[in-house]
Amino acid sequence: MSRRLRALVTNDDGIDSPGLHRLAAAARDAGLDVVIAAPAEQSSGASASIIAGVEDRDRISLRERAIPGLEDLPAYAVGAAPALISLIAAHGAFGDPPDVVLSGINHGANLGQVILHSGTVGAALTAGVNGARGLAVSLDVGLEVEWEVARPAADPHWDTAARVACRVIPFLAQQPAGTVLNLNVPDVDDDHVAGLRAAPLAEFGIVQTTMTEPAEGDIRLTVADNTERPAAGTDAALLADGFAVVTAIQSVRETDRPPLDDLIDDAGADTAYARTSRTA
Repeated sequence: MSRRLRALVTNDDGIDSPGLHRLAAAARDAGLDVVIAAPAEQSSGASASIIAGVEDRDRISLRERAIPGLEDLPAYAVGAAPALISLIAAHGAFGDPPDVVLSGINHGANLGQVILHSGTVGAALTAGVNGARGLAVSLDVGLEVEWEVARPAADPHWDTAARVACRVIPFLAQQPAGTVLNLNVPDVDDDHVAGLRAAPLAEFGIVQTTMTEPAEGDIRLTVADNTERPAAGTDAALLADGFAVVTAIQSVRETDRPPLDDLIDDAGADTAYARTSRTA
């Protein structure tokens, strides 16, 4: 491109997430024209939901924010899930539509086919179906560390993930509009990343959500580590081996499985169903 690549940086962990701030800073320092717009509140698990706030679902609240260290970048706390933020960005809510949507850095890996439920991935996929390119970035911090809690000895390696993302962005920019990539990075220093690999999605992610016994008036969900070893060569297996892993993904689309020939009517056939429909 003759102009600077325009990037929307969003996430599902919320506007105050350090992962979001590191990704935005890295994108800015790499020369991208960056605008930040992220949920005002935690939106993990939102998938590609385009529901706005609970109070008034036809109106979306926007609040300008000054983020320490990123005061030169326009930033907005938005009363919406990340996919909706990605959608309204495509329609000019934050200026010119973005060329690329950078979603993350998520607090926790997004692996396997269960990325269907990820708000981080949902924002990137929504970018893809609206004429931009999308990159979901996640850091494999595991379940034991909460970024809201100050634990200097266990600070996640946000900068490692941001640097790997900046390696991927120029490649993504050269791809056709609609391209979406899912990137997972191990929570280690740069020197300990085994490399960058492409891999298919594992059947399951690294965590699983199950329902426990329902109590009176509610149902409790439990999230736990997945004890099944992922298949060799998948995104989950390679990440466990210390690699950063990238997977090309796409939004929902039709499939040829199962074949539907035996279900549909032959063209022009005078079937009993057709006769019934005409006389109904």
